[in-house]
Amino acid sequence: QVQLVQSGGGLVQPGGSLRLSCVASGRSFSAYGMGWFRQAPGKEREFVARISRGGGSTTYSDSVKGRFTLSRDNAKNTVYLQMNSLKVEDTAVYYCAANPSSAPGVGSYLYWGQGTQVTVSS
Repeated sequence: QVQLVQSGGGLVQPGGSLRLSCVASGRSFSAYGMGWFRQAPGKEREFVARISRGGGSTTYSDSVKGRFTLSRDNAKNTVYLQMNSLKVEDTAVYYCAANPSSAPGVGSYLYWGQGTQVTVSS
């Protein structure tokens, strides 16, 4: 079992910044690809970004590319999502997730954090 504990989030005005953190338990953090997803009220869960096991490769959705930055510190068992130039449409509950396999699909993310609210309001 892998436990993921998230922190960060909150209320911010458009154009502002927030940084989300996700800390994993255990000693095998470096074996997991990590992803971030979000879900707005009344909408389906949406892919945001992912990062490879060693942090050498990242992928972002078109909606956040150029504004969000995903990074990881394997020595601290932590992944970060830096969110800049926030927009009202970024408002959602954000989830981190761990992928223990080499398969890239969303179904391969077996472990999930508790979620944290990000609200962008003008």
